[in-house]
Amino acid sequence: MHGFGGSLGFGMGFGWIFWLVVIGVAIWAVIRLTSQNTQTRSDYSDSGKNRETPLDILKKRYARGEITETEYEEMRKKL
Repeated sequence: MHGFGGSLGFGMGFGWIFWLVVIGVAIWAVIRLTSQNTQTRSDYSDSGKNRETPLDILKKRYARGEITETEYEEMRKKL
């Protein structure tokens, strides 16, 4: 029986560091998993709304002056 001065005391004295690391990793894992689930859910919820059609994109490109009127008309007919 060496008390707290032997190797047993050393392990007990710094054993809290091990548990602190374990708890920290567990918290990190929970935060990481919940943030991924939240992001995934928001990606799926936006899939039906606020989605631009190819014609909408074409109209915006024409409005910004990226394409000419003839290019716009040709592309619109193809769509």
